[in-house]
Amino acid sequence: MIALKSPREIEIMRRGGKITASVLTMLLKTAKAGMSLRELDRLAERGIREQGGEPTFKGYNGFPASICASVNEIVVHGIPGDRLLKDGDLLSIDIGTTFEGYVSDTAASIGIGTVSPAAERLMRVTQECLMLGIAAMQNGNRVSDIGVAVERHAVSHGYGVVRALVGHGVGRKMHEEPQVPNYGTPGKGIVLRPGLCLAIEPMISEGTHDVETLADGWTVVTADGKLAAHFEHTVALTDDGPRILTLRDALEHEDVARFRPKEEIAA
Repeated sequence: MIALKSPREIEIMRRGGKITASVLTMLLKTAKAGMSLRELDRLAERGIREQGGEPTFKGYNGFPASICASVNEIVVHGIPGDRLLKDGDLLSIDIGTTFEGYVSDTAASIGIGTVSPAAERLMRVTQECLMLGIAAMQNGNRVSDIGVAVERHAVSHGYGVVRALVGHGVGRKMHEEPQVPNYGTPGKGIVLRPGLCLAIEPMISEGTHDVETLADGWTVVTADGKLAAHFEHTVALTDDGPRILTLRDALEHEDVARFRPKEEIAA
């Protein structure tokens, strides 16, 4: 069942989203070569709790940490342990907060120190895929239109779109209906209506879209060992269009409207 959210619920999620966004911003600024992923996880948990939230990921289906920290070929669900970041790494951080009973979920990828132009390009295009997906979250569109927007942009740059993992509804639970694939056929799935809250999260790889899960049961890596990037926002659909609930200060310039097709804006 798809649970549409009231304006009151969306406001609670917005407040929780500010916590999630602020902690992610801090982690992105703090991460550097020589730092362990475990250190980042500890900072995340403390930052969430100090602002009145609870780390959603910790204990979720047995996950042992407050963030997912995924490096280079790790697509998602990397367990933050003693691994030290090094210059040139591509780091993706996924983080969630539960605040007053509602979840917000967001992710971003950054380069550690000096990264290759290829890694920079992959991160830029993946972030663009996210914004294009959000721009397609319009009243009357179908859920597949989000994935179509993501896939077209990624494929146009020669990248693979991970198919084994998807975005999702979010609210009282971290994973609610509907599923939001990052690929598909236009005009399929549920009609998007005000009150719908989604975690839209393109996971884009340099090479194949195929992935493998490691023996720990969590860590998902690209099958060909090539780089992957991951960006995510929690987004509420309102009468006025999509509203990003986890927007970070550094991204406040991102105007969803500029990613919408010109013919749609003109209409």
